[in-house]
Amino acid sequence: MTAKTYKKLIVNKLAANFQSAIEVIEIPIPEPLPNEILICNKFAGVNAGFDTLVCRGDISYIQLTPPFDLGVEAVGEVVAVGSDVKHLQIGDSVVTIQRGGGYREYQCVDANIAFKVPEATPEVLTLMPTGVSALVALEQVGEMKSNEVVLVTAAAGGTGHIAVQLAKLAGNRVIGTCSSEAKAQLLKELGCERAINYRSEDLNQVLKKEYPNGVNLIFDCVGKSIFDVCVENLAVRGRLVVIGFISEYGNKFEEVTQPRIYHQLFWKAASVRGFLMPHYQEYATEARERLLNLFYEKKLKVVVDPTEFKGIESIPNAVEYMLNSQNCGKVVVRY
Repeated sequence: MTAKTYKKLIVNKLAANFQSAIEVIEIPIPEPLPNEILICNKFAGVNAGFDTLVCRGDISYIQLTPPFDLGVEAVGEVVAVGSDVKHLQIGDSVVTIQRGGGYREYQCVDANIAFKVPEATPEVLTLMPTGVSALVALEQVGEMKSNEVVLVTAAAGGTGHIAVQLAKLAGNRVIGTCSSEAKAQLLKELGCERAINYRSEDLNQVLKKEYPNGVNLIFDCVGKSIFDVCVENLAVRGRLVVIGFISEYGNKFEEVTQPRIYHQLFWKAASVRGFLMPHYQEYATEARERLLNLFYEKKLKVVVDPTEFKGIESIPNAVEYMLNSQNCGKVVVRY
C-alpha cells in the first residue's frame, strides 16, 4: 500500500442542511491495533434522511458534539490485519455498518464487527443495513403474515424495493407508491400488483376505490400527508409501521392542526408503530444471513441507482439527489 493519507467527511458544525454542516479533511492512514483490521472502502451507502437529521442534531438517541464522522454502511477490502486477527486476512471483502465508517476512504475497525462477504459489491452493501431494516420492521414490528394487503411507500427506494419483495415472498398482495412512471414499472417487475404514482394519481382515492376493506400492513418511509392517508386507509386490526419520514428531513417539521388520530385507530383496533433498528439488534444476524441467502439464490433482486457518485466530494450531491426523490433503488458512493 503506497498511500499515506486518506480523505473523510466530517460534520464540523451543526446546521439546518447537510452541505452547511460538513467538511472534507485529509488525515494519515492508521495502523491497525492487534485486534483490528484496516479496510480500504470501495462503496458506501447514502442515507440522506439520517445524515440530514444527524447534521441538524435531531437524532434523539445520539448526542454528538462536532467535529464527528458521518456515514454508516461500507463494503471494502482488508488491506492490513492486526497481530491477533485470525479469521480475516488481507484481500478479504468485508462489510461494516458502524456509524462514522461510511464516508471515508479507509477505516480501522475491530475485526469482530466486520462481516466477510464473497465480493465487495454495492448489492451486498445494500442488504446489510437497508435490507435488514426492511425485514425486521416488516416481521417484528409489522407482524407480517400471508394473504394480506401490504402497502409500501417510497417503494422504489433503497429500503422500499426490498420491503416490496419480502412482502411478496411472504405471500401478500403488495401495493407500492412512487413518483414516476419509470419507478412504477420497476415496482411491477418486483411484484407489486398495484404501483401508484402519487404525482399522477390521488393515493387516497385509489386506495378507497380499489381496496375498500383497507390495508392490513403499511410500511411508511415518507410521512406528512402520505402518513395521514395511510392512517385513514388502515384495515380492521391494520398495522402502520413508521420507518422514516423523508418528506420532512430537509425542512422544519410541519405543524398539524386537525383532530387527533386515535378516533381513526380505536374503532378499527388499528395501530401505528415506530421502528428504529438500534432497538431490534437481536434480530440482525439472522436477518442478514437470510437476506444474503435469498440474494445468492436469486430470489431477491437488489436495485442500485445507476447515477454515479464518485469520491468523497460527491456525497453532498448524492444526499441532495435522494432528498429530491430522484433515486431508483439504493444510492451508493464509489471510492
